[in-house]
Amino acid sequence: MDARAAGRAAVTRRPALGDLLRLPVLALAVGMWELAARTHGSVFFPPPSRIGRHAYDLWFSGPAGHLFLTDAAVDTIGPSLGRMAAGFLLAAAVGIALGVAIGRSRRVYALCDPVLQFARAVPPPALVPVFVVVFDFGTPMQIASIVFSAVWPVLVNTAEGARGTDPLRLDVASVLRLSPLERLRFVIVPSALPRIFAGLRLSLSLALILMVFSELLPGTENGIGFTLTDAQSRSDLLTVWAALMLLGVLGYLLNTGLLVLERRLLGTGRTA
Repeated sequence: MDARAAGRAAVTRRPALGDLLRLPVLALAVGMWELAARTHGSVFFPPPSRIGRHAYDLWFSGPAGHLFLTDAAVDTIGPSLGRMAAGFLLAAAVGIALGVAIGRSRRVYALCDPVLQFARAVPPPALVPVFVVVFDFGTPMQIASIVFSAVWPVLVNTAEGARGTDPLRLDVASVLRLSPLERLRFVIVPSALPRIFAGLRLSLSLALILMVFSELLPGTENGIGFTLTDAQSRSDLLTVWAALMLLGVLGYLLNTGLLVLERRLLGTGRTA
């Protein structure tokens, strides 16, 4: 028992050590970027210190009562996160529901698999003109493009996870006379959770990409993508770089939050 306890303690210590090791690597990367930018002296590649100060003044220098967010941050970050959240949550709900339904039957999975593989192979940006025709420019088109992009990784991974449920567990559920809903809740979904979260992580990245892409199109009046195009048209390179840095930070924070949720639900020791 002592050896097992020591092993578990070592496993729980590894993430903390990994987190500590990430800080010097991040500091080294930023330091090299700063040194290279200052050495080159190009207006097209400002150092990260200038980009960070500009981002702070632009978005995070507001009053404490507004969580230090400026009016520009509310007009830029809020709409983007709202569109992304709506598209991602819809894609997750549809993907998990259809994935479980398809994965429970081997025959249905075999029939649907070619269609799923074809649909997820279509580049989502290529379908944006179709969404523009159907929904016109605006938020509905943006959310639809995010949903179509993000649904396939969740659906396919959920179907694979449900299809891979241990037959012994299903036999035990039959012996215990669990209802279909109980079998779904206590056997199939828990078995598929690792694959579901794998699909959710991919979908989150795609949702972020499609959120920005949809905001680059005409008809958008706010959001991070609109800020990028507006700053580019004004040759405001600091704002362009600040928006890019903001996207990277948001992607990291969202992915970290999803990994924390996965770790709590699955009881694993993985970190972002």
